[in-house]
Amino acid sequence: MLQKTGSSDKLLYWFLSVWTALNLVQASFTGLHADEAYYWLYAKFLDWGYFDHPPMVALFIRPGDLLSHSTLGLRLLTVIASTLGVYILWLVAKKYSDNIRLYILLCSSVFIFQAYGFITTPDSPLLFFGILFLYGYQRYTENDKPKWIIFLSLIIAGLLYSKYHGVLLLAFSILSNWKLLRRPSFWLIVALSGLLFAPHIYWQYQNDFPSVYYHLFERSAKPYRLEYTTDFLLSQIIVAGPLIGWFLYRSAAGIRQSDTFIRMLKFNLYGFLLFFLLSTFKGRVEPHWTLLAFPPLLILAYVTLAKLGELKPWIKKLAYTNIALILLVRLLFIFTLPGISDIQFVSGFFNSKPWAREVKEKAGDKYVVLQGGFQEASLYNFYNNTTKGFAYDSRYYRKTQYDIWPLEDSLQHKSAYFVSYISHGTEEQDTIYKGSEVFYGRNIGEVRLYQKVQISMQAFTDTWKAGGLRSVMVKIYNPYSETINFENNATKPKCFLEYGFVKDGKVLYYNKAISKFNKMSIAAKSTASIPVIIRPPAASGTYELIFSIRTEPFSGSRNSKAIPVTIN
Repeated sequence: MLQKTGSSDKLLYWFLSVWTALNLVQASFTGLHADEAYYWLYAKFLDWGYFDHPPMVALFIRPGDLLSHSTLGLRLLTVIASTLGVYILWLVAKKYSDNIRLYILLCSSVFIFQAYGFITTPDSPLLFFGILFLYGYQRYTENDKPKWIIFLSLIIAGLLYSKYHGVLLLAFSILSNWKLLRRPSFWLIVALSGLLFAPHIYWQYQNDFPSVYYHLFERSAKPYRLEYTTDFLLSQIIVAGPLIGWFLYRSAAGIRQSDTFIRMLKFNLYGFLLFFLLSTFKGRVEPHWTLLAFPPLLILAYVTLAKLGELKPWIKKLAYTNIALILLVRLLFIFTLPGISDIQFVSGFFNSKPWAREVKEKAGDKYVVLQGGFQEASLYNFYNNTTKGFAYDSRYYRKTQYDIWPLEDSLQHKSAYFVSYISHGTEEQDTIYKGSEVFYGRNIGEVRLYQKVQISMQAFTDTWKAGGLRSVMVKIYNPYSETINFENNATKPKCFLEYGFVKDGKVLYYNKAISKFNKMSIAAKSTASIPVIIRPPAASGTYELIFSIRTEPFSGSRNSKAIPVTIN
């Protein structure tokens, strides 16, 4: 049923007001997820790029955090962007039918829209710029005026600065409309957006393309498991709407209207789903990776259902129940019921603040080294509004932005408080609880780390003999501004050069290398070479070789890229 324009606008503004208020409350009282705390540190060290992602999420966090260091401050711009995104998406949908009640019902039913109404990760700006792209593309295809050329160039740059997944939206849109390539204005948009994105490309070049290496090479393919595919398919229905997601997909698939824009929406909806469905054959796919498929899903379903007229009563009831269920879940993130915080899916939002404050109480003014990943160090930093927490990225994990920031340089040779999942085995250690998780902390007299040292060697073209000794020449680069040496004596923590083999993404073991490593001294910003003797695994196969520098009491850092090795 169509609405009168005045009535439609009034209802829309009421909906946007409620949407904004709900997200403001949620942003204020829901605990921070570790990923959000990590991106908060992005905002403390603004740059053109980061190890994991482009920099837009840092720009989303910085203004609100300057106004108020709080969960609301960190999430403030996301809340505003979410409201603007809902409004702009309505302007896109309104071109086909002015049925605001239907739009509100469908938009409120999409679970992933509500989740990214307050959670601040790179997906938050990605969704916002993705919606803006749909708006600009819709108008650009109708008339390529200079204002739409400039608008699309800015939005495409914003999309790419948000998350690399934005490339898929652009690719599927071009595939849906090859005639774009005939437009001179299209190539002008490519040039302008490319120019705007150039600083990030240069940052990648300066830092040896860490994001490219991590996303394309370091994430090793894992043996296929059927649950990767089934979990993905089920998750796509749930994030579309726990009870009504299937109906949205069915409605979108049943659209009869066809024009250039509708064709583009179809290509993006099916393209994203197919791309990540195929990705399940390489490993687990997170549900939110298809985020940019959901604005097209909503519009396609809306256009179909608006043409059909009034929804059947049972569909309406199901949609209202779906919305009520989503609101209930959101309330559980504010008012925690016993046992909720221990559920794996939601545990990341709970228990972090008291844990971080207790660690701070134990550490005092010392630097804190946290082993296990970037999560705990980032939560410690946010809840204590400091940058004295350092994530020790062990060789059993992966590299993160902590390997690039100057935090390690600040704590070298200083005393620190060391926190780990693993017991230190000393009577002096503290036991600190984070919900059901247990951490152990103790003071260490001196920090000796070489996490930024880079070890490299040429890739092997021959096969290795299983179990036999092998001599290789490695290069060790010192990125620090001072000379480093690996000498072991009674006055400093001991240091060892070790190597490990990885198969199917799992570390098999680490052994000490035979070398003169502990006699080396390398000047600042210099490289030295050294022969190293290692023993390959006893079983034949394809492996990856990794070099690690281990200093006590830590487990060892990952100091080289994965080097492919074939063993017979």
